[in-house]
Formats: sequence, structure tokens, C-alpha cells
Amino acid sequence: MQSLRHLLPSAGNLIVFEAAGRLSSFTAAGRELGMTQAAVSYAIRGLEEQLGVKLFQRRHRQVLLTDVGGRFLADVTLGLSHIRKSAEDIRGRAGGMHVTLSASTAFASFWMMPRLQKFRDDLPGIDLRIQTADRDVDLLAEGIPLGIRGGAAIDWPDYELLPIAGEEIYAVAGPAYLARAGLPKTPAEITFHRLIHLEEPFRPAASWNEWFQSAGINGTVANRGLLINDYVLVVQAVMEGQGIGLGWRHLTDRLVASGLLVQISDHVMKTGFAFHVAWPKNRELTDGAKKVRDWLVAQT
Repeated sequence: MQSLRHLLPSAGNLIVFEAAGRLSSFTAAGRELGMTQAAVSYAIRGLEEQLGVKLFQRRHRQVLLTDVGGRFLADVTLGLSHIRKSAEDIRGRAGGMHVTLSASTAFASFWMMPRLQKFRDDLPGIDLRIQTADRDVDLLAEGIPLGIRGGAAIDWPDYELLPIAGEEIYAVAGPAYLARAGLPKTPAEITFHRLIHLEEPFRPAASWNEWFQSAGINGTVANRGLLINDYVLVVQAVMEGQGIGLGWRHLTDRLVASGLLVQISDHVMKTGFAFHVAWPKNRELTDGAKKVRDWLVAQT
């Protein structure tokens, strides 16, 4: 690595460069890093001298990356990101008390939140960070130890999986809607009611048509009511009396038990899939992550 050391005598200048390039300002970079604007400018000038090229165009109260500077920023950002994640992983393994769980907003809201106090009581020494996203992120690339993933094992070849709940789906409505529209007694009667549809943009999800087909009712069902691309909003709309929606048992059973939702008909669609706690196959879990994984599985 002697040549790299000769090329870049100060790796700290790369941190200064990343901040200045990202913020397009030496002043803002200094504020973020706790440095003066003059110190930032000196570090950038030193890096430019080391590389033999101009990385920024200096303008009045503004700096802009050159073409070379833009390409260099992309590489530096990627490299520093990997270093940061590696350092966080090492620190996490040393302490083992900070664990991140990747999950959908629906799982975090309807499954995890009601159990959060029990989690704290059972694992008081672990600080849990729940990271939600509208799609399933790459756990290994993002440096996240655990995630909640739905489907079959074949869908996740790079992960180890332990099941949390089977996928079972039933129809639900709010008391206000049933008081106004009446209680349908069979799945066939539900077809005449206002339906709330989940249009999941990234994660595959069963539709009303599939649910009706599992109940022996074939044909296309008219789109009555709302089409929503977020399951948390679907449940909120159902509770507010806007129509009948599909309830995933592991997410809505507590809402049914509390009276906020009412299960409509006895028909339950069982897809044969499941929801799992997942972790990368080629990454060893910290003791804290293992405890969180085992706790999640024990709640089934």
C-alpha cells in the first residue's frame, strides 16, 4: 500500500472532499465537520495538489465539482460508505447491544409496535432500531443483520430463514361501515360491497380476486371503493369505515380482538407462503442479533 500512501498522504482529506462535494460548499462542509472554511479550503487544495487535477470550480459563494471531481466523488462516497458500515459492524460486534431490523411499515406498525414493551422487558440490554422501507432492501449490502421477508424459501436463496407466521388472509371491516352497510354473511355477498384494494408496488400481495377465487367465486370483481399502495393506509381506511379490506392475520388479529376491526365471514385464504425473520447466509450474527432473532421466532 506504499503507492497509495504516496498518492494520498492524508486520508482525512477524502472525508473533507466528500462533505464539500455533497454539500457544494466549503462553508457548509466546515460546519458539518467542525472545521473552519479556511481549513476545508486548505484540505481540498492539498488533495488537488496530490492528484494533480482541479476537483472544484471556485465561484462566488459557491463551489462546483469538475467532471473529474464528480467521478472522484462517486468513488470516494462508495468507499467511505463501505468503511463506515464495516466500522459500525465491528463496533456493533464488540458491544452487541445495537440491533437493526429491516421491515415493512405494516409489520413495524401492526406486529412489532404492540410487542415492543414485551421486547424491552425480555431483552432490556438491547437497543432495537427498526428500519422501514417501501421495498425489501439488500441486508448484506446495507449492513443490516436482520429483516422480515415474506414468501417461500426459494425466493430468498441468499438468506437463512426462520418462520414467524403463515400467510393467512381474511376479510375485515370497521364497525362503522357494518352499522351503515350491514354485515355480509358470505364471501359472495362481499362482492356487492365497497372494497378497499391494496396496490402493493414492490412486494407481492394477494388481491381481492385471488381471495374470492380461493372462496370458490370466479370472475373479475369490480373495483368498488379505494385503491391504495400502502397497507397501513388500507387498514386505516377500513377502521374509518370506508369499506371492506383484506386482513393479513399476523397483522390484524390484535385489531380484531380489540374490536377496531371485524372479521367478515369464516373464509380464510391460506397461500402456503409465510413471513420469516431473515439474515444473510455468509454473515455471522452478533450475540445481540441472535437474541433478537430468537425472540421474534418465539412470539409465534
